[in-house]
Amino acid sequence: MRRYWIEKKMLHEDVVTFKDELFHHIFDVCRQEVGHHFEVLTDDSKAHLVEVILKEKKQAKAKIIEAREIQKLPKPHIHLALSVSRYNVMDSIVEKAVEMGVQSILPFCSDFSFIRKPTNLPEGKSDRWKKIVISASQQSGRGELMKIYEPMEWSNMLKFINPKLSNWCLFAYEGSSVLGIREHLKLVQENQAQKPDNIWIIVGSEGGFSEKEVLEMQQLGLNPVTLGSQVLRVETACMTLVSVLKYEFGLLK
Repeated sequence: MRRYWIEKKMLHEDVVTFKDELFHHIFDVCRQEVGHHFEVLTDDSKAHLVEVILKEKKQAKAKIIEAREIQKLPKPHIHLALSVSRYNVMDSIVEKAVEMGVQSILPFCSDFSFIRKPTNLPEGKSDRWKKIVISASQQSGRGELMKIYEPMEWSNMLKFINPKLSNWCLFAYEGSSVLGIREHLKLVQENQAQKPDNIWIIVGSEGGFSEKEVLEMQQLGLNPVTLGSQVLRVETACMTLVSVLKYEFGLLK
């Protein structure tokens, strides 16, 4: 069954009104007609089964038949701090992160990122990522939109992630490291009895991290963690890390 993400304000009692771009997509592109059924998703983690009751030239209406709760993302929430990579890579990561249940993505600019300053991000790129989030949420049936923060400088990112007992951080590094991800997670869980509410994964772009950035991470108490001897593409590393964490914390139920 097709699903479409809508703003809650489009609901009035038991009727949904579709206009503008969403109307065009559902009724011109997807060819929905009067009598057809589909689901609309809202940001309160609800899915509404609707039946189209009216279709006009520029708007349509559908009545709600039933509603169901969508399970919220369980804790710990996984967040991805990502050095801005090539735009097609970023697009792919955003889409897959939504499907994998990532809570948010924080793009940042580092020494080897694709752009060096947040102000260099092309106009409309953030809007494109948000559209990808909506599309992937519809496809996967997710009940919460993944948040994408505005890109920020490296120094601001370090302050934002705020490592603490309830806020773990995992610094993935393709350079030399004596600690694998399995060993790292085991050590952290042995030393910290409290289960985290959030886990930040910090991943570099195609160029990785500079020695200066690695040192600054270590000064925050974040030692590099390796995924093995093979060098992974950025998008592969991101999804591997998310998968490992979801398995380790029982988030695949």
